[in-house]
Amino acid sequence: MPRDAEVVSPRAGLMRGLLGGWAVLVYVFLFAPVVLLVAFSFNANRYGTFPFTGWTTKWYGQVFGDYQIRDALTTTLKVSAEVTLISTVVGTAAAFPLVRSRLPFRSGIRIGMTLPIMIPGLLIGISLLVLFTSVFHWQLSPQTAVIGQSVYTTPFVMLLVAARLQGFDPALERAASDLGANTFRRLRHVVLPLIMPAVFAGALFAFTLSLDEFIITLFLIGAQNTLPIYIYTQVKFGITPEVNALASLLLGASILLIGIAFVLPTAIRRARRLRHGAAGARS
Repeated sequence: MPRDAEVVSPRAGLMRGLLGGWAVLVYVFLFAPVVLLVAFSFNANRYGTFPFTGWTTKWYGQVFGDYQIRDALTTTLKVSAEVTLISTVVGTAAAFPLVRSRLPFRSGIRIGMTLPIMIPGLLIGISLLVLFTSVFHWQLSPQTAVIGQSVYTTPFVMLLVAARLQGFDPALERAASDLGANTFRRLRHVVLPLIMPAVFAGALFAFTLSLDEFIITLFLIGAQNTLPIYIYTQVKFGITPEVNALASLLLGASILLIGIAFVLPTAIRRARRLRHGAAGARS
C-alpha cells in the first residue's frame, strides 16, 4: 500500500456519504421549484400545473401581447434605470470618503451607511410611506419608488466600490501627481479606469435588485404596477401559464445580469492588458 494513500475509516466514509446526500437534498429543495416553474411555462396545460399535456411556447407570446404586462415592463425598466443611475453615482461618491478619509468612528459610519441592507424592506417601505405621505404630502408615484429602492440598493454599490478602492495602490496617484496631473486628471485617467469594473458590477447589481424588488415598491409605487407587483396580483387569482412564463422571463433576466456582473470585470481587465500589451509592442 502506498505510504501517501489516504486511509478512510468506515465511519468517516459513512459520514462523508451522509453529508453528500444531505447537500444533494438541500440543492434539490432550493432549485427544484425554480426548475418546475420554468417547465410549467412550456406546459400546454392551460392551468399551468400538472399534468404535462405537451410542450408549447404560446404562453410567452401571450405575455408579450398583454398590454398590462407591457405597461408593467415599461414602468419596471424606467424605475430600474433611474435607481441604477442614482445608486451608482451616490454609492461611488460615498465610497471615497468611506475608504480614504480620516473621519472619527469610521467603522460606525460604515455600519450606518450599510444599515439599509440589514433593515427589513417592510420597515423601509412603511417608514418612507409615512415620510412621503404624512410629512411631505407627496403623491405616490414611480419617482417615490425610485427613492425607496435607491435607499436599499446604494449601499451595495458603495461596498463594491469601497472594496475596490481598498485594494487600490496609492503610489499610482502619487506618480501621476509627480508627472503634473491635477486632481481631476488623476481621477479621470488613473482612479476611474481602475475602479470601473467595480462600478459596472455595482450598477448591474443595483439594476438586478431593482428589477426584482417587491416589498418597498409595493408601498411606494402608488397606482402603477411593476412586473413583481403584477405577478403578485395575478397569483392571488390563481397560477396561470402566463404567470409562469413571465416569472421565467424575469428569472432569466436576473440571472443574465448577475452573470454579466461577474464576467464583465474580468473581461475589462483582460481587454486592458491586451491594449497595454499592444501599446508596448508598438513602442
